[in-house]
Amino acid sequence: MKEFKNEIPIFFTIDDNYAPFLAVALNSAIKNSNPNRYYHAIILHQGLNEVNIIKLEALERSNFRIELVPMRDNFLALEDKMENRLRCDYFTLTIYFRLFIPNMFLEYDKGIYIDSDVVLTRDIADLFDIDIKDNYIGACHDLSIADCSDLVKYTEKAVGVNGWEYINSGVLLMNMKKMREDRFEEHFLDLLNKYHFDSIAPDQDYINAICNGKIHYLDPRWDAMPNDRREPFSDPYLVHYNLFNKPWCYSGVQYEDEFWKYALDSGYYHEIKKYKDNYPIEAIEKDKACMDLLIQRGLEIIQSEVTFKNLHEAGVRIRL
Repeated sequence: MKEFKNEIPIFFTIDDNYAPFLAVALNSAIKNSNPNRYYHAIILHQGLNEVNIIKLEALERSNFRIELVPMRDNFLALEDKMENRLRCDYFTLTIYFRLFIPNMFLEYDKGIYIDSDVVLTRDIADLFDIDIKDNYIGACHDLSIADCSDLVKYTEKAVGVNGWEYINSGVLLMNMKKMREDRFEEHFLDLLNKYHFDSIAPDQDYINAICNGKIHYLDPRWDAMPNDRREPFSDPYLVHYNLFNKPWCYSGVQYEDEFWKYALDSGYYHEIKKYKDNYPIEAIEKDKACMDLLIQRGLEIIQSEVTFKNLHEAGVRIRL
């Protein structure tokens, strides 16, 4: 694949509430970067305030460019390119924003998408350099799903993907050129507009259903999640504080030391510390209930007639 100006493009998305945690992620990526490589963090955002813009841009380094891009502007441009096939409203589409990255940024043949609740402990160039061959994406098994039998039942009976093939979409190495060539976004929009599949992880379930069989499975250390059911990796490459295991909310979270190490000089340390110290009991109770609700919703969806699995078995083209 040909890279645009030898850049390593890394895509994020945030709003004001997540700016502090993105700063930690960016700081960790910068600290572990190779001074001989050139990185380009492209941050799609929804109306960041001026203070957050200044603080995030202050993290930029000579080999690590940080560009803040309003998400709405890109969706409007994309809509024109796609001849008004975006029939959903803007706020619905933002749920699926990472699926549109290949068509939003035509200058790149390959790129990385990462959620903002992460820290890097290794050079992200090592992830970018992985050859995923003719697959659409490189990603890791979602071990938080694989360790919950009810959620595995959901992935197999609703999404139609084996529990150990189901990937987490928080870390994606994207073959953007192939996704464009095979009209990935057009296929996704056709499914979305026609069926509006109910799901517990909207963008992630579409990615799994569409890409299954064309996924390169990465070393799980590229998406190491805190998980009390498993021993932590001794050498994670990327830590993903997925679901409710957030060190800025709770103490005793696996890999929390990595987060606070990079939070210290992120520009937001005191703000993050104050947030944790004042995390309300109502939020704690809500977090406890959310996982049960997630499982309950997944088991309900299994009973629906309109699932990825049912339509796939009925002959509808789901996978590319």
